Amino acid sequence: MPHLDHPTLTVVDHPLIAHKLSHMRMVETSSKGFRELLREISLLLGYEVLRDLPTELRPIVTPVGPTDAPFLMGKKLVFVPILRAGLGLLDGMLELVPGARVGHIGLYRDPETLGAIEYYLKLPEDISERLTVVCDPMLATGNSAIAAVSRLKEQGARDIKLACLLAAPEGVAALASAHPDVPIFTASLDSRLNEHGYIVPGLGDAGDRMFGTK
Repeated sequence: MPHLDHPTLTVVDHPLIAHKLSHMRMVETSSKGFRELLREISLLLGYEVLRDLPTELRPIVTPVGPTDAPFLMGKKLVFVPILRAGLGLLDGMLELVPGARVGHIGLYRDPETLGAIEYYLKLPEDISERLTVVCDPMLATGNSAIAAVSRLKEQGARDIKLACLLAAPEGVAALASAHPDVPIFTASLDSRLNEHGYIVPGLGDAGDRMFGTK
């Protein structure tokens, strides 16, 4: 449901998401378990992110007779994971919409300034005609999300949403200030950022936990 303090934010409040997220937060959860849980949550998040996809009626014939049935209208959407951790949300989203296009944007966070530095960008040429869903597990400072959305707009994207696993109030406010037209969907709004720019209570570095690199 939409958050009262953050009009652009929707916290997807569901007991299955809460249960799976609690397991992801636990320090003893393995990389394998972390990846599996993230995929499962991305499926549940995807239902809400894509709730307002436009449909159109087309004639079909069922075993009982003819009817007009709803189908997705227009060009398929595009998912854009922010590398590398954003890949964890991609598989579940693609299970929902197997025909979606996939773009990639590579960003890393400067450890001193916490600013986002781009190193890779590959997008569908007709992104301006598609809903674009940016995927990144953590909305912490908001710097990476702001940089990604800015680049997507430069490339012509006009209809953009952000799907994330966790968000900090600071990141939500920063993204909403920079891009008030971008709705944010998350499984949890955590309490704050710490002095290193990590979400508290959070779950650590999502990329490291996914791939076992730390």
